[in-house]
Amino acid sequence: MSVSPPSTERPDGAPAGRPGPAIPLDPAAPAGLVSPARPGVRRRPPGLSLLVRLSVPAAVLVLWWWGAASGFVDPAILSTPPDVLNALRELVATGQLVDFLAASFTRAALGVAVGVTAGLVLGVAAGLSALGEELVDPSMQIVRAVPFLALVPLFISWFGVDETFKVVLIAVSAVAPMYAYTYLGVRGVDRKLVEAARDFGLRGPRLVAGVIIPTALPSILMALRICMSVSLTGLIAAEQIGTTAGIGYLVTLAQQYFRTDYMVLCILLYAVIGILIDLVIRLAERLLMPWRGQVTAR
Repeated sequence: MSVSPPSTERPDGAPAGRPGPAIPLDPAAPAGLVSPARPGVRRRPPGLSLLVRLSVPAAVLVLWWWGAASGFVDPAILSTPPDVLNALRELVATGQLVDFLAASFTRAALGVAVGVTAGLVLGVAAGLSALGEELVDPSMQIVRAVPFLALVPLFISWFGVDETFKVVLIAVSAVAPMYAYTYLGVRGVDRKLVEAARDFGLRGPRLVAGVIIPTALPSILMALRICMSVSLTGLIAAEQIGTTAGIGYLVTLAQQYFRTDYMVLCILLYAVIGILIDLVIRLAERLLMPWRGQVTAR
């Protein structure tokens, strides 16, 4: 019985091994398949993007200037922009602005460093093991539920009104957000990824530093952004008690002497500090997670 060799032609008449004509999926479709356009990220030019970002603050500034110049807003209630600029010149000329900013920055940096480190370690410990969660999570939920400003009288009785009290208060304000977001980020790590890393010999600190932390990095950076914002509130509360330097102390002086120009200036200084902190964290996100900009279409 003879077996005929396989046919060297395809049903459409084209030789085997060579691409034949494209067969449309739909009789009404064109003869060839059209490859879809590659979805990309459409970004505005940098100058236009900067103008869009500054448009709303500029509009608020113009309305403020117009309301003060037209008499619609009483200067005794809200100082005019020129008055605020004059107050800024006074602080710069006397050198107090640099001293106050340096004092506030030192307190905030120490407090945030302590709180962020503690929250990160506790969040990783609670997220990695059931025992860590049982030991850490109930206490941290209590800390998160208690407003940190309610702890001010207790901290004063413990630490006095020196720098230790201020650093501890700022640290307590930052530890709860850092713990919560780190815990959620660690719990969101794919278990298969962890098991694969263990198969390659990663254990203990190497596993945490090489797999857990990088995978949970989006949540950790979001926690850092929130910690910075909350720590400013702790800084204001801390600097209004037993201090002679800092932006919070300047707010207290402005309130005592009813200097609305200094009050508005302090608010603007806090806003500028918050914006600079946010820009630093955004830069860290771009450096540590360059793929994040390609996730969402714009």
